[in-house]
Amino acid sequence: MGFEFINKLPTPAEIKELYPLPAQFAAIKAERDEEVKKIISGDSDKFLVLIGPCSADHEDSVLDYATRLVKLQEDAKDKLLIVPRIYTNKPRTTGEGYKGMLHQPDPEKRPSMAEGLRAIRRLHMRVLEETGLSTADEMLYPDNVSYLDDIMSYIAVGARSVENQQHRLVSSGCHVPVGMKNPTSGALSVMLNSVRAAQSGHEFIMRDWEVKTDGNPWAHTILRGAVNKHGQCLPNYHYEDLILLHQLYMERNLKNPACIVDANHSNSNKQFKQQIRIVKEVLHSREHSAELKEFIKGVMIESYIEEGNQKIGEGCYGKSITDPCLGWEDSERLVYEIAEHV
Repeated sequence: MGFEFINKLPTPAEIKELYPLPAQFAAIKAERDEEVKKIISGDSDKFLVLIGPCSADHEDSVLDYATRLVKLQEDAKDKLLIVPRIYTNKPRTTGEGYKGMLHQPDPEKRPSMAEGLRAIRRLHMRVLEETGLSTADEMLYPDNVSYLDDIMSYIAVGARSVENQQHRLVSSGCHVPVGMKNPTSGALSVMLNSVRAAQSGHEFIMRDWEVKTDGNPWAHTILRGAVNKHGQCLPNYHYEDLILLHQLYMERNLKNPACIVDANHSNSNKQFKQQIRIVKEVLHSREHSAELKEFIKGVMIESYIEEGNQKIGEGCYGKSITDPCLGWEDSERLVYEIAEHV
């Protein structure tokens, strides 16, 4: 019984010293941070596209994927801001399945947390340095934000974490927009309470320190669908759902009303091809409501080089080993269609 302390892990400062961010890329990242903030605040009418693999599994294929986004960003730069999903830790509440690069930098080998910390920073760094695109990741472990906070331009808090106090408090100190997903129950009030908490200042414990935050005015909502008590998926991306969430926002007087629609997960029932239809419906809803056009700031899409998914060890390059993803051809076509309709 009890805890066995195996290894003392490197601190964020030690990891950053090992992989320092050069000044020219820090400047690129800061510029993209401001672009994302302006989209969330409404000071920019660009549309945010958070797109990439369900999980970042292999460094080379993830970088290959991110490199392909560069042309899309250049072609659509007047309409879209593309932020690659580099999701390096995955929620696995039952303990089964791939937990992400943080736990297993090589999916086929035993966990190595110290190497995982180095691997996730190295990957985020390579994407920024080789593509000029700053990244997004999920805040699965709040203490780990400090390892990547100088590289990421967007952070998501997942459906199983959004009710957690520490996630809300740490989000209040992040200097980039943080998206709060609705919980798996679908309760919109829980998600909105999380936004309110993140937008407020707090004093709390983080990494053996008492810290103080001023609040994050760019905290906002992400709709990802829900699951009822029978295990059935309940989508929440339809016009009526979006109007309801906008009304609830107005009642609470939260800062910078903003919503991102996650086209996969329970919105698609993990039927990855449905993401295409769902994104198009969201764009259609924006066209029919001036309020929604201002409120819906972007979409989240799970996409990789090869469509679908595979088991660990099958060895198909650029194919998800967690949830199934859109393939590159469909993804490229969808991004151009988004640019045409925003």
